[in-house]
Amino acid sequence: MRLALKETNHIERNEDELWQAVVSRDARYDGQFVFAVSSTHIYCRPSCPSRRANRERVSFFSLPEAAEQAGYRACLRCQPTRARILDPQIKLVQSVCRYLDAAEDSVKLSDLATAMGVSSFHLQRTFKNIMGISPRQYFSARKFGSFKSKVREGQSVTTALYDSGFNSSSRLYENAADELGMTPATYGRGGRGVTINYTIVDSPLGRLLVATTDRGVCAVTMGDRDEQLETSLKTEFPEAKLERSDSALREVVELVMHHLSAKQPRLDLPLDIRATAFQRLVWEKLRTIPYGETVSYGDVAKAIGNPGAVRAVGHACATNPVALVIPCHRVVREDKTLGGYRWGLDRKKKLLEQEKRLTKI
Repeated sequence: MRLALKETNHIERNEDELWQAVVSRDARYDGQFVFAVSSTHIYCRPSCPSRRANRERVSFFSLPEAAEQAGYRACLRCQPTRARILDPQIKLVQSVCRYLDAAEDSVKLSDLATAMGVSSFHLQRTFKNIMGISPRQYFSARKFGSFKSKVREGQSVTTALYDSGFNSSSRLYENAADELGMTPATYGRGGRGVTINYTIVDSPLGRLLVATTDRGVCAVTMGDRDEQLETSLKTEFPEAKLERSDSALREVVELVMHHLSAKQPRLDLPLDIRATAFQRLVWEKLRTIPYGETVSYGDVAKAIGNPGAVRAVGHACATNPVALVIPCHRVVREDKTLGGYRWGLDRKKKLLEQEKRLTKI
């Protein structure tokens, strides 16, 4: 049984047509969509003269800003941001994005609508249908994305703060917990100063690692050997203080185990994970998939308003840091084959079969 997900479909053409336009470098499609390549993290206009990537690495987006929200950067060769937009709805959304990019502080929806010459309702609905997020969420994600990039490039927190458009540190810290999973200064030091408690236990799926900060669960991973799981955790959080805390995490582990046995169908655990705006959209949607059911990658892409972003959805599933809590194993291909799974296809198959069996008991 497939989960009935709400669809907000703006790219109405099917992916075969979009891919054919890319293969033939059809300039008539320039400005109607862009395509992004997961291996290079670059997006292009359909007529780009660059060598074509394999189909499985390509995702489609309505406009450049949507591709950038998913973590891609513009091609320097074809300069897709300069393509002339013909669709009036996409032109409106692009104008809103550029307006928000230039804004130094948050903008009220009513003021934004007045500036665009449309109603607040029309602006909000159109923007969310195409981008998958609200104008407010877009503004917040752009600022925090800029801040994180500048910190990673070596700028001080203070310099990155002001260069990213924050007028004061208080504005940044107000929402930092939701956007970064830790304070800006801690993020800038690679997580230094954060204590992560973890435990490793036996499970029906092999060895299971659960790790938490004082804010929530930051990792749930599966493997065959403890050393493998611990190495992965250290690689993910190289500057954090890691402490083995079996007894302290007993309750969290019990909830996860109860979930595996269908005694806890939904895992509503607090999370402390980093995510782009696009990853957050995908992961939030995955948490709505009922125990024992599956959806396709295409279903999820349509549900978040980016039907052409099937590959990007797959990448978001593959980078999920908290197995089971965000049930990426419940996403399969259109033909019902399993697709990929970060912790092994055998585990994915076993999870799905077990959930299906337990829901019938």
